[in-house]
Amino acid sequence: MEAPERFAVRYRRILLKLSGEALLGEQEYGIDPDTVSSIAREIVSIRQWGVDVAVVVGGGNIFRGAAAAARGMDRATGDYMGMLATVMNGLALQDAIEKLSVQTRVLTGIEMDKVAEPFIRRRAERHLEKGRVVILVAGTGNPYFTTDTAAALRAVELHTEVLLKATKVEGVYERDPVLNPHARKFSSLDYMGALNMDEQVMDATAISLLKENELPIVVFNLAPGNIQRVVRGEKIGTLIARDVEAVLTGVD
Repeated sequence: MEAPERFAVRYRRILLKLSGEALLGEQEYGIDPDTVSSIAREIVSIRQWGVDVAVVVGGGNIFRGAAAAARGMDRATGDYMGMLATVMNGLALQDAIEKLSVQTRVLTGIEMDKVAEPFIRRRAERHLEKGRVVILVAGTGNPYFTTDTAAALRAVELHTEVLLKATKVEGVYERDPVLNPHARKFSSLDYMGALNMDEQVMDATAISLLKENELPIVVFNLAPGNIQRVVRGEKIGTLIARDVEAVLTGVD
């Protein structure tokens, strides 16, 4: 259905990047069903406003390939294990969303036809056009690439209007706000400014791809209601774009 007037939206097609840690809740490991359900409710609400929603989910709540490599595991093997962790998270999110009577499709970068569909760009676009929430798992299907890079790639491929990166902090800061409580938060940055933040935003490959395609990024805190607020165009988090004013006003 179309968004009610009181819920006029700024973006009509989004890619939401969720870290695996976003699914932890108060746990130290694994998937918290209540947290997943809360995220699912927000995704369903914006889908009901007429927004096309694709989601890329990480796997750090279960396994991190880079961390395993640092302890001596072969990096490619670790990365493939991390990709499988994202599949588990994607299936959990699918279950939570479909319990709210919204159709989803899980598309994977690694073929596993008993569990999910292979990622095919035109098929993914067709699912979005039919109003399904598309959950993208297993990264790019290749080791040595982060889920941030996968999110950037899929956002460009699916012609989304924005990449929304949900985090544990309010946006991008000049320094780590956990270690520096008085660190200044940026309300906006250009792509070069984001690249100079030493991967506080996303890895350099992801930002470079978004810069080349002039796709804006919003980094924001995954607090209840914030996905809805960002989609409505409220000024929360940090907006990264070539022309910030044009993004805020909707001028091409």
